[in-house]
Amino acid sequence: MNNQELPPKTCSIERLVTKEEDVDLVLQGKKTATRRNGRYADVGEIMELKGKKYIVDKVYSQSLGELTDEHARQEGFQSVEEYKETILSYHPGMPWHPKMRVWVHEFSAVNN
Repeated sequence: MNNQELPPKTCSIERLVTKEEDVDLVLQGKKTATRRNGRYADVGEIMELKGKKYIVDKVYSQSLGELTDEHARQEGFQSVEEYKETILSYHPGMPWHPKMRVWVHEFSAVNN
């Protein structure tokens, strides 16, 4: 899916990865994707974290029910259950609906 086929962004790339522990996971190479309830980046956009640059490789929609342990590992977790528990701890009272759709942003380091 290219950027022309995607709906408008709902936020800016600077807000894609903001939690300190997530930034650290990205810098360690343990987090290569993030899921958000809105679209924060276009394919090809550059995110900078602590002076290191990352390029957005893919942006697509996915339901929470489609998550696998492999997807959770992209997020820096060992399993979907660990990912789910962490996300729900960030958003108290938020339900986890398998049909709820999120935007997946996959990224990789830019080698300078």
